[in-house]
Amino acid sequence: MDFGIFMEFEIRRGGDQATAFREGFDLVDAAEAWGLDGVWLGEMHFTPSRSVLSAPIVVASSIATRTKRLRIGMAVQVLPLNNPLRIAEEAATVDHISAGRFDFGIGRSGFPRVYDVYGIPYAESQARFREALEIILEAWKGEPFSYRGQYFSFENATVAPRPYQLPHPPIRMAATTEETFPRVGEMGLPIFVGLRGMDISTLRHHVRAYRRSTASRSTSAGRPTCSRAPWAGRAPGPPSGYRRASSGSPGSRTSRSWPSASRSAAPAA
Repeated sequence: MDFGIFMEFEIRRGGDQATAFREGFDLVDAAEAWGLDGVWLGEMHFTPSRSVLSAPIVVASSIATRTKRLRIGMAVQVLPLNNPLRIAEEAATVDHISAGRFDFGIGRSGFPRVYDVYGIPYAESQARFREALEIILEAWKGEPFSYRGQYFSFENATVAPRPYQLPHPPIRMAATTEETFPRVGEMGLPIFVGLRGMDISTLRHHVRAYRRSTASRSTSAGRPTCSRAPWAGRAPGPPSGYRRASSGSPGSRTSRSWPSASRSAAPAA
């Protein structure tokens, strides 16, 4: 079982953006020192009162240079919002900078407003996601290739660098809706699961569907990663400026708590 921290580089009440970055990196340093297995970075757009993590791949690069042991994961890279060739280049670059400590979490986001601001119809998100993933996986082979899709088309592209981890970094896909769980299993990918918006019994049902869809595959899709929001522990204590929520739910905005703990373990089926 691996333990890590899900991070959004949140802006605490009364804080500013510079402080959010400083405290986020302080927490990364603490995770490295305390022996956690990794950090996972969200992708947050157009929420200036909540988070500064709009460019997580850039933050991942910085984390790679200030740590030696921690794995650095995307949770998740929203594929439909960017050019897949650029994503392939940037992710492979971070994989090299980290010397193979990079995990590529992917998804399409459940926030249609972000798509609206970027001028991309949310109804296209699934098809764009599929095309983007196809392109990224092909690009990481390091050979010239062309692609003609509904949303992305190009001729004779060769992406460099290839990933440090061959054939590519570990890939993990977010699953938040009932239909997504078996679809991810059919793709043979490990999943991110969370308890936001569903209870344990509902999650158990979805994970069973995911496992059934992977049963006919010759190789295992890997362990689900479960993201939970409770306080993860008190010793030796959180970094300066962090404290346990004194009222409301864990991590309530009235009193900022640690970012969520991420645990790589399958929920009971």
